[in-house]
Amino acid sequence: MNQLSATVPISLVNGFLSGAAPAPVAQFAEHAGIPAELLREPGARVTQEQFSTLYRVLASELDDEMPGIFSRPLRAGTLKYLCLSLLDAPRLEVAMHRLGQFFHLILDDFRLESQRIGPLCRIELAASPLGPAVSVLGQIMMLKLVHGVASWLIGQKIALTEVEFAFSRPPRASDYLYLFPGPGQFNRARTSVCFNAAYLDMPVRQRKPDLKKFLARAPEDWIFVSFAEQMVCHCVRQYLAGCLPKIPTVEAVAQNLHYSVRTLCRRLSAEGTTFQAIKDELRRDIAIQRLTRSADSIAAIAYDVGFDDPTAFHRAFRHWTGSTPQTYRRTRVSGIHRSATLRS
Repeated sequence: MNQLSATVPISLVNGFLSGAAPAPVAQFAEHAGIPAELLREPGARVTQEQFSTLYRVLASELDDEMPGIFSRPLRAGTLKYLCLSLLDAPRLEVAMHRLGQFFHLILDDFRLESQRIGPLCRIELAASPLGPAVSVLGQIMMLKLVHGVASWLIGQKIALTEVEFAFSRPPRASDYLYLFPGPGQFNRARTSVCFNAAYLDMPVRQRKPDLKKFLARAPEDWIFVSFAEQMVCHCVRQYLAGCLPKIPTVEAVAQNLHYSVRTLCRRLSAEGTTFQAIKDELRRDIAIQRLTRSADSIAAIAYDVGFDDPTAFHRAFRHWTGSTPQTYRRTRVSGIHRSATLRS
């Protein structure tokens, strides 16, 4: 697994599980290698692989490709037929109009409105007076789907100039830096994404044979940010990952990225994060991935993420996640047992 990939907050996991009946929740989580005890820990994290496995389990069990998020389920095949309706669009602008019309036909929860505003395009998730309020999770997932499908259609990730959310800043707002490749603003009047309007004039490059691979990789290809789309915080994370187990100073990172320390810190602040936060998030995410997907000793993992003292690593890990490294190591054992069961 790519050590740059970010882990997923348990709040996102619980948001999906809230759409399931209470009785099988622990079973669904266990199938994805997520111990039930982590569901009750606010600071817990899961890997992208675990989250994607859970998403696919829920989508299948609930027959809903946005499991329990909207007022009515998006039955199996909805994403396929959405994409099929977009493939013969001559350019992205036409495809985005069709995408909005598609959801208008099947859901009353919102309207997707796409418009050019000077050099920018804004795609807004507008509340519908006919339907129920869209949850925070619903707003996030629909923006992610729109951005992911649009990027896939033209064959390149669309850089976002702004992401607006019509809800309060969450406790762990830095997680949004690994969901949206653009600066997020909270407590705004609308939920929307903005990008350069030149993308709208680009031709749709995908064809029907390309769709099977895109659907097979759902939701990875449209939920998670690729670190090839470089925000400054992503560049810092990438540089730090290449230096481990050494932890370079902010001065060294700034010099490597051709910034002054002051400019680097200002750029990170504008993106909603800090050098220390990026350093801790990187080490936390690598540790979780290694604990859940390798047999490496906890002491070895601690050293590889920059801790000479395993006790200091234990303290830091509990601070990052609210749990111990041993709790996450049990997810690996659970995954092994699950794989054996599936093979038998």
